[in-house]
Formats: sequence, C-alpha cells, structure tokens
Amino acid sequence: MAGLGVSVAVLNDAGRILLQQREDFAVWGLPGGEIEPGETAAQAAVRETYEETGLEVRLTRLVGLYAMPRWWDGGVHAAVFAAELTGGTLLKQTAETLDAAFFGLEDLPGALLPWHLQRIRDTLAGKTGVAYLQDVMGSFEENLTRAELYRLRDESGLSRHDFLRQMFANFSIMDVLEVDGHGGQ
Repeated sequence: MAGLGVSVAVLNDAGRILLQQREDFAVWGLPGGEIEPGETAAQAAVRETYEETGLEVRLTRLVGLYAMPRWWDGGVHAAVFAAELTGGTLLKQTAETLDAAFFGLEDLPGALLPWHLQRIRDTLAGKTGVAYLQDVMGSFEENLTRAELYRLRDESGLSRHDFLRQMFANFSIMDVLEVDGHGGQ
C-alpha cells in the first residue's frame, strides 16, 4: 500500500522558499515527512516543519498531490502545502537536518531531490490543486525497506550524498501533469 506524506513549501517575505539539507543523504529538499497515526495531513505538515527547521508556520494553500506509485515500499503520495512563517527560530541543525536556508528559483542548490523541483516550481508559480504523477524510471531491490537502504548506505564506504547519487544513477523522474489545478501564470 502506498504511503502518504507531506512536503511544505515555506515562503519568506522575499518570496524565497525554505529548503533543508537532509541528514540521511546530505541532499536538499522541502521539509516534510510521514503522517503519523491520529493526525491530519495539515497537522503533519506543521509538525514536520517545526521538527526539521524550528520554524512555526501557517499553511496557506494546498499546492497539490504528487504521486510516486513506483517508488520503493509500495509507493508514496505527498500532499504539498504552501506556508508562511508565524514564529520560531530557523535551526540550521536538528536530528533530521544538516542545514536549512531560503532559496530563490534561480539559486537552488545543486544537490536537490529531483522530484522536489516540480513541487517548488508549482509553489512559486502560485499553483493550487495540481496533481502530478512523478513516475520513477528505474527500480529498487524488491521489498527494500528504509532501514535496509540506510544499512546499504552505511556499508557502502561512500559519502551519504555520493551513495544517493550512485543509487539514482540509473533512475529518471518523469513529471506527468494529471490535474491542472488553479492559479499561477
């Protein structure tokens, strides 16, 4: 069964978007994670943003739903929310974050999760209610769990980022717009 998670596109007053450098693979992406039992997607989005960055946010819109059905462990669907800052202090390091900073579309870090680029573009374009199939071309070992992936990473002798790059060397992401939504240019 596909998992359901959230990503949060936090915009500052200058229209720049918050990214975190993830601890697990030293790669940049939107804050987010899994929805825990008993919470809504919106609650998970607010919680994950705070846990990973120390920032308090108010969700302003649902950007869209991004489906990766061929992803490992049965696939994953992510609800992406846009948000504005309401408080907190930006923490550069947490248990899940190596660094955090705001970026414009023109200066996104090179080591960016490739499937987050469309999510960032849609947010910055003001999109609402889009649905994308983010089709992953490539394959993982059958039934590979997150714990097993981390074990392979740790035993590889590579840096976390190099392991991720090698792992995805034969992968490609094809973004297929399924629902156009509203907003944007």
